[in-house]
Amino acid sequence: MRFTILAFAVATTLAAPALADDRVLITKAQQDMSDAIVPGNVAVWDKYLDPHVIIAEEDGSFKGKADMLKEISPMPKSLSGNIKVELLSYSEDGDTAVALFREHETEHYYGQTIYASYLSNTTWKKRPDSWKLIEVQLIAERTDPPAITLPAADLQKFAGTYKLRDSEPTYTLAMDGGKLMGGRPGRKSSEWNAETRDVFFIKGDPRIRKIFQYDTSGKVTGFIERRESWDLYWDKVG
Repeated sequence: MRFTILAFAVATTLAAPALADDRVLITKAQQDMSDAIVPGNVAVWDKYLDPHVIIAEEDGSFKGKADMLKEISPMPKSLSGNIKVELLSYSEDGDTAVALFREHETEHYYGQTIYASYLSNTTWKKRPDSWKLIEVQLIAERTDPPAITLPAADLQKFAGTYKLRDSEPTYTLAMDGGKLMGGRPGRKSSEWNAETRDVFFIKGDPRIRKIFQYDTSGKVTGFIERRESWDLYWDKVG
């Protein structure tokens, strides 16, 4: 028994560096591909993409290697930037590895700078020459928009009770310490932050916007709760 345990311990110790090395190699490959985007270095992508790779983009489209290589071309002179790869999670099973990356993008767009981050869930296969990317799903991470400050008098007109159209649920908006707070009965209230004068959001929930509606006299009649591209209608009843 002691010899079996010792042999297992030795095998585990010997295997650990290989796993670490693979993690380093795959992270480097991901960073190399990111660095190759601005100059349009097709050779780098050709090196790491498996012939049968499946790439799911953040816009819902998907493509194989040939179509992906067609998209790799130098960016226009007015555009530049970089992507820094951060490894979040890694798992290896034999000749297959799964790596989850966060990619921090800085883009210089015609004299202005914008930022974005993506989650890239990747699957790799160990081929005779090197690790090859066989699958990737890219998800654009959503962030809260900038908020503007509105006078309390402007916020006060939104206070009241709202009812989901043709249904029972109600929602209450009230002023509290100069802030517009809202919530369903029996639930914790959240601050409504103004993106524009009539469009609001709740921090930490960037998929949803609250868009106020008015009648011809300028009176608030309700708000639209826009979830991505789908709308729920709340009518003001009090």
